[in-house]
Amino acid sequence: MSGVRSAGLLLFRRTGPELEVLLGHMGGPYFARRDAGAWTVPKGEYGPDEPAREAARREFEEELGVAPPDGEEVPLGEVRQAGGKTVTVWAVRGDLDPAAVVPGTFTMEWPPKSGRMREFPELDRVAWLSLERARAVIVSAQAAFLDRLAEHSP
Repeated sequence: MSGVRSAGLLLFRRTGPELEVLLGHMGGPYFARRDAGAWTVPKGEYGPDEPAREAARREFEEELGVAPPDGEEVPLGEVRQAGGKTVTVWAVRGDLDPAAVVPGTFTMEWPPKSGRMREFPELDRVAWLSLERARAVIVSAQAAFLDRLAEHSP
């Protein structure tokens, strides 16, 4: 997976003094019963000819089925995940009703070696989480984005 690049948008809002972020729970059978490490910033891969920021906005819409909010996009930099993927994220203030999400899908052979192809949602649910809760469940490398958002304290 070395050299693979992914970009995404981390939606955030304030509810009183609390900062909340919108994360997605990864879909498919491998994450169905997992919580810790199974939540992610809505993101996706992009090629060398597409600017990361444009990919982040495109992937937000593909993964959630709704257009990303307009507003200042705060760069949160990049991290390298355990599998070698480099992820670049921007934070955007906004609000979104998780019930409005219509996730994109992917197809894979399931069960393995069965010869049957099944379709699964990219994200099987999304939720607003406090930073503390988000840190407990997000893909470990992506926790750096939460820290950087908190430092920016929008």
